Amino acid sequence: MTAPGGHDAGTAKKDAARGDRVPLATVLTANAVSITGNSLTLIGVPWFALDTTGSPGKAGLVAFCAAVPVLVSAIAGGPVIDRIGRRRVSIVSDLVCAVALAAIPLLNRAGLLQFWMLCALMAVTGLFHAPGETARSVLIPDLARRAGTPLSRAASLYDAVSRGARMTGAALAGLLVAFIGADTVLYVDAVTFAASALLVLAGLRGIPSAEPLRGAPPLSAAAYRADLREGYAFLLRTRLLLGINFAVMMTNGLAQSWSSVLLPLHAREDLGGSASLGLLVAVSGGCALVGALAYGAVGHRFPRRPVFAAGFLLTGAPAYLTAAFTDTTAPLLVAMALGGLGAGVLNPILTTVFYETVPEELRSRVGGASTASVLLTAPLGGLAAGFLVERTGLTTALLTIGGVYFLASISPLVFPAWRGMDAPATPPAAPTHRATVSRPEPSTPAPAPAPGGTPPRH
Repeated sequence: MTAPGGHDAGTAKKDAARGDRVPLATVLTANAVSITGNSLTLIGVPWFALDTTGSPGKAGLVAFCAAVPVLVSAIAGGPVIDRIGRRRVSIVSDLVCAVALAAIPLLNRAGLLQFWMLCALMAVTGLFHAPGETARSVLIPDLARRAGTPLSRAASLYDAVSRGARMTGAALAGLLVAFIGADTVLYVDAVTFAASALLVLAGLRGIPSAEPLRGAPPLSAAAYRADLREGYAFLLRTRLLLGINFAVMMTNGLAQSWSSVLLPLHAREDLGGSASLGLLVAVSGGCALVGALAYGAVGHRFPRRPVFAAGFLLTGAPAYLTAAFTDTTAPLLVAMALGGLGAGVLNPILTTVFYETVPEELRSRVGGASTASVLLTAPLGGLAAGFLVERTGLTTALLTIGGVYFLASISPLVFPAWRGMDAPATPPAAPTHRATVSRPEPSTPAPAPAPGGTPPRH
């Protein structure tokens, strides 16, 4: 039988299958571009703050101002994402971040930038960043189904692409800061966010799961509270979910202290400057990419909890302790490479469990609640590290925070609830007492392997 235009039906089906891969590729590419921008921010903004203020405490305060709005938007944003539409939220999020970041060097070169303005502009980027990231990530199960890609492989691809972008962005940022200055790097950062917005605008047009909810009631205060409550209620229904979120909440705050204050300051004072900082972050990101790809290829053959526990132990504490006892780059490079390999397996495991457990119609709400819970300590990480360094010195701060990180990372080996990561279990059901709010496409089936988790933000 011949399809219209002279192609047979089999060819038409193959062409359609190839076309179905475009939305998934679009989200992966847009996320890569956006995360490249995040890596530029991760290095460019702390360096800019240290250059313009000379104070670790003020650099920590800038990190605090950027992190608090991320928490606020994650707590409140889930129901809004569904009603506005995931595509629109992603586009607006990236465009606002682009404008806010470009405003920093513009105001600085005009002689108008005050410290409070820097804090306010970073707060704007924090407020809009989390909803955009959530909007893209919750599309992965549907886009994987459209592309004919297994969910675990799509989750690993999503994380591997993110890791690769982080590696590239960090290396680029370190070189750009050294050669053209931190303020100019922020212009490049703004361009990456704008490019991500354009990709989503063009590549997700007409994708039902990216559009606003169909048949949803108006977003009244009562409906909003009910939607928000559903997300948090689902999150609280399993012990494993609570254990994962608590452990990741602790380590995210500690990781924020590392990325926003401790590592930039260590590189500035002991390691020779921003080029060394970029190299360290790039190697860590590159090894995380290798870890994510390796898990995507063979990880399904191994039980999840032992692999996750080993990765968690490697990810944080060794780098803190190595930095405390060395003022050269090579030993820290080795520690961060091992940590990167460990970090690479974490997000694919937890993302897969999350997608398997949470029904499609609740993913934005539960994803927002999960993000909010794991970010509770992030605003305090950079702030506490800055003041701890000023009062006790860099070495003491590194040892203290590294020790706390180690205690948090052994939780998968200590608490029995984590055994549910491998034990098949029926996940908590979505509430059925409310009127159904549907999307134009069928929900992705949710197998019932184990209670879900939320991806750590490293």
